Amino acid sequence: MENNRLRYIYWTHLNRGNWNLHLAATSKGLCYVGSGDSSWEGLQRWAEMRLPHSQLKRDDNRMNRYKEQFIQYLERERSDFTFPLDLHGTPFQLTVWKALQELSYASTYAYSDIAELIRRPGAARAVGAAIGANPVLIAIPCHRVIGKNRMLTGYRGGLKMKTDLLQLEKSRS
Repeated sequence: MENNRLRYIYWTHLNRGNWNLHLAATSKGLCYVGSGDSSWEGLQRWAEMRLPHSQLKRDDNRMNRYKEQFIQYLERERSDFTFPLDLHGTPFQLTVWKALQELSYASTYAYSDIAELIRRPGAARAVGAAIGANPVLIAIPCHRVIGKNRMLTGYRGGLKMKTDLLQLEKSRS
């Protein structure tokens, strides 16, 4: 409960070309982006874990500002996002997610690079776990993080989506 009122998580669905995304936000900002056929279930699970006293409410109008920026990004008209985020994670996760937001468009980095960036050089595995928990795909560009050997590693949206995002960014730059 927030001030004895029910807290809403507003959501919408974005289906554009090959992109199938569920976007969700609180009154404070975007809090979740999920992809693929299981993105609705992922949003429900995430909401139950991170904001258990909230209710999901579809509101396409309220979510339009987020949707518009995602469409612009997917159409190669935008390289970053300007909407607010409402992130829910551990202090370490929040530090990693903030670092990810500083990554250059169309570039890739190793997990160890992110560990260095946050001044925790021995924490590459923990960085990987925090990246895996990123609730806001694309807007927090964890797709730009790859293995030290330059190979693609896991991605909540799937490796095909990660590949597609990297190719989309490379084709615009």
